[in-house]
Amino acid sequence: MKMGGSLEVSDEVLGTFAPIIVYWVYSGIYVLMGSLDKYRLHSRKDEDEKNLVSKSTVIKGVILQQTVQAIVAIILFAVTASADEASKEQRTSLIVLICQVIVAMIVLDTWQYFMHRYMHHNKFLYRHIHSQHHRLVVPYAYGALYNHPLEGLLLDTIGGALSFLVSGMSPRTSIFFFSFATIKTVDDHCGLWLPGNLFHTFFQNNTAYHDVHHQLYGSKYNFSQPFFSWWDRILGTHMPYSLEPREGGGFEARPKDD
Repeated sequence: MKMGGSLEVSDEVLGTFAPIIVYWVYSGIYVLMGSLDKYRLHSRKDEDEKNLVSKSTVIKGVILQQTVQAIVAIILFAVTASADEASKEQRTSLIVLICQVIVAMIVLDTWQYFMHRYMHHNKFLYRHIHSQHHRLVVPYAYGALYNHPLEGLLLDTIGGALSFLVSGMSPRTSIFFFSFATIKTVDDHCGLWLPGNLFHTFFQNNTAYHDVHHQLYGSKYNFSQPFFSWWDRILGTHMPYSLEPREGGGFEARPKDD
């Protein structure tokens, strides 16, 4: 729809496609920085040798998941359109927006923790579904959403839909929330411990935290994602670690006693 000679894109369209664009742009930045060996949590040799899936397969898997997410988002925005029209008539305060984002973060974290943990402890689900994501023993940025399609639907898509509905956020707010959640998820899988990274400063659940989970010794720990680590701490699945210099350059997240 054109207004004043310019193309206007609806909040619903942006809410559907902005997180997808953000995913590839942000992960692309990390691809360009992949040669920074002194900040890597794993060597490039380990990335090539330890991972059990090709990068082309990862890209195809991510695109499939994003396609499903886009379809669900379109349906969700259509179903909630009448409520959103009513909310547009009322100006939402900054305090309400902040509360909505906090609620959405809590809902998403809670859903993903328990679903993620169950997929590890249920042998059938792990073997046939969740193990696909763990083919990335050495995570990298654009592999963040590489999952079995059913897992992508259950953990990410339904989890996102629940956080949207429970929080009561508008499509416009969802643009920023899900774009931020996407950036955070990509960062958690980037495999780089860069100085000055604000995610490492403000979130204990970060790149190294999630890298521990991708290793054999941490596969039953550090389930929390994408924001906080409190469910791991409350329910005894938190594995503390220390960042140590790795032979050949870079760092290694090593488990330590709590």
